[in-house]
Amino acid sequence: MKLVLLSGGSGKRLWPLSNDARSKQFLKVLKNEDQELVSMVQRVWGQIDDCGLVDCSYIATGKAQIEMMHNQIGPSVPLIIEPERRDTFPAIALSASYLYSVAKVALDEVIAVLPVDPYVEGHFFYTVKRLEKTLQETEADLALIGVKPTYPSAKYGYIIPEREQNINDGLMKVSHFQEKPSEKVAVGLIEQQALWNCGVFSFRLGYLINILKEKGYPLEYNQLVEQYHKLPKISFDYEVVEKTQNIVVVPYSGYWKDLGTWNTLTEEMGQNQIGRGTISEDCINTHLVNELEIPVTVLGVPNVVVAVSPDGILVSDKGASPRIKDYINYEQGPMFEEREWGWVRILDNERYEDGRTVITKRVAIKAARNLSYLMHLNREEVWTIVKGEGEFVQNGISMKVKAGNVLHIPMKTLHGLKANTDIEMIVVHNGYSDEDKVMELYSSWSEMTKHCLNI
Repeated sequence: MKLVLLSGGSGKRLWPLSNDARSKQFLKVLKNEDQELVSMVQRVWGQIDDCGLVDCSYIATGKAQIEMMHNQIGPSVPLIIEPERRDTFPAIALSASYLYSVAKVALDEVIAVLPVDPYVEGHFFYTVKRLEKTLQETEADLALIGVKPTYPSAKYGYIIPEREQNINDGLMKVSHFQEKPSEKVAVGLIEQQALWNCGVFSFRLGYLINILKEKGYPLEYNQLVEQYHKLPKISFDYEVVEKTQNIVVVPYSGYWKDLGTWNTLTEEMGQNQIGRGTISEDCINTHLVNELEIPVTVLGVPNVVVAVSPDGILVSDKGASPRIKDYINYEQGPMFEEREWGWVRILDNERYEDGRTVITKRVAIKAARNLSYLMHLNREEVWTIVKGEGEFVQNGISMKVKAGNVLHIPMKTLHGLKANTDIEMIVVHNGYSDEDKVMELYSSWSEMTKHCLNI
């Protein structure tokens, strides 16, 4: 069996910590067994490892998330890259073409697809393992996992099984689906043994490849990438699952939750405060998450989430927090990005009357990591090292740098930096073009030392 984890969402409901460069699954707000803060993707990848599924797992994600994935779960994780965000059917179709044409997976191999960020107990992935045997024994076209409801939720979709019908080991044939019913309707669905739809699908690779053939889509990964923009923006549920007749569902009775909103995420954080600040004792069920160095004080306000990041500040009643996606403005672009070599935080972004754009950033580079050897065609830069030591290269000439050094980098000047210890610096970009053009020569330090003779 091959496992494909979908990691394409933007996580708008967890603004301001999540943005287009850092989706919700990368937010380090959950505690692991060692009481360390980890992200959803780190937690799930650890559970998959414990279950022995890592070696057969892939992550389908967009270009913007490649560095974050490498940074959080390692550079060796197999990634299937989507050229743009288009919903779950295109993502799963692209994954199937990759497995078929690049990984050379056999057509009778079972593929299981699930979100990268479910909050579940570890034994959930043993239920995922059951999907392979389930498809083999039932000869169904699709096998799903359904969560046994603990209350009549109006937030989740439901899988309704056929009446008076139960296969071995609790398996049930699927009759139809119900998308986010009212609580009153949900009560009746639960009486029919309906299950929460947790977005886990499994099928033989050949089943989906045949669907792609019927729709006239190319089966070669590179060709499908080129035509990806033509695929419909539609969910796998609507395009495939609800059009399939022979479906079975495997019930799961353990803990499961979708942490897609601030009110559900804070229930699992394990602490009511992350970052600098104070919450008064009469703030019952109030959470503060602060990524800035500015202290935040919350007094006498119950059932509230306060989230502070370089992208903005959210103060919301927990019940109202899912509505944030209807109010936020993403036009400013991400103000904080984690990179494989460190992180970048935008401190100021100004446009002046003479047409200049000046951007001030705080940049951190981890020890033994490096920035690429490149040149900017439309801007000059000034770097002020405020912490650490490293080696700076400009036009093939190397020099040691440390805290207190100020470096001027004119336009069209090759430059790179390696951190010997953790480095932090203030970077000021100054240019007359909104979009800088970059020419990268080398990405690794070994390439730089090999080809830059003056080092």
